[in-house]
Amino acid sequence: MGTSVRRSRVRSVIVCAICATASFVAFSGPAAADPNTVNPIPVLNGTTGVPILHGRSQAVAQATGLLSANRTQDYNVLGTDLGIMWDNGDGQVLTAFGDTAGLGIPNLLAGSLWSWRSNILVRSSDRDLADGMTFDSSPRDILGQSKELVPSPKIPFVEISRIPTAGVAADGVQYMSLMSVKEWDEPGKWKTNYSELAFSTDNGENWVEAPETRRPPVGGNANFQMGAFVEDGGFVYQYGTPAGRGGLVYLARVPEKQIRDLGAYEYWDGGKWVAKNPDVAAPIVFGGVGEISVQYNAFLGQYLLLTTDNRNSVVMRRAPAPTGPWGPAEVLVDGNELGSMYGAYIHPWSSGPDLYFLTTVHSNYNVLLMHTTLQK
Repeated sequence: MGTSVRRSRVRSVIVCAICATASFVAFSGPAAADPNTVNPIPVLNGTTGVPILHGRSQAVAQATGLLSANRTQDYNVLGTDLGIMWDNGDGQVLTAFGDTAGLGIPNLLAGSLWSWRSNILVRSSDRDLADGMTFDSSPRDILGQSKELVPSPKIPFVEISRIPTAGVAADGVQYMSLMSVKEWDEPGKWKTNYSELAFSTDNGENWVEAPETRRPPVGGNANFQMGAFVEDGGFVYQYGTPAGRGGLVYLARVPEKQIRDLGAYEYWDGGKWVAKNPDVAAPIVFGGVGEISVQYNAFLGQYLLLTTDNRNSVVMRRAPAPTGPWGPAEVLVDGNELGSMYGAYIHPWSSGPDLYFLTTVHSNYNVLLMHTTLQK
């Protein structure tokens, strides 16, 4: 069967399912991470449109889902979350999404009623973000749908998912940090088996796990189960948090060319760098954070850290150096305005006073492109 025929068949199945379920009504829920706590039936997600906000930030466009101009349903992405972005060093932004819903064989063992991929990726060369973020391409499988980049067995209490948390291009290679989720707990809490790096030498088309980079959730490594990457001065800085939300932020760094060598990492103890020992890492951000992203902003001459707080508000902190000190939280999107929101990932091509970022609305189980105007 030719690729075009397969893709047409996938689109036909999606259209039929949409027509068959169009009479259902969506419902909302609390901010969570477990994708099985949202209604998985197509058209129940991704159809509420772009919210009108009255605070410091505005929603620009829906990046994924049925109402997105990207028509992600054409490659069987009806619902997804996160949206970790990084510059690939060759004129594109790569975006890794997390647990992704589509039509297909369900995983009833894990409680899902839909075809489930733990991680997918899209590419974008769009520099005009004022009207949304256009996707150029996505790695596909033989059916024409976005493929799972790093497979996960999705077995409860063994590994329920393998979720991307950060990305960076280092020494000409694309890297993702992923967490192996062992089990979901109450909303905002989960347990991991380990975090690890995976790398791609073909612009994100295919990925290879680097098991030598695995960090078990014990000792100081427990503080690097999730996080963010920043390149600066020949180093890759790794900002780490424990699994789940409400933790603190820790910091490590490694020479760019040695990113896959855990023995080459140094850890910030609050006053100096200490080699090889993650147990010495001291918190650099307090107050409890969710998923994070960090980037240097030339307009402000500051490093920016975005996250969500314990009210599910998107907040921003500033620092003059990668190590800090980090200033107070500034609310960019109030949790009362956009309920069940989580994740705040900076678009690496934000420039001047315009800061663009992606955030997920769990009740809609899709990702929005947001904009805020920075103030010096």
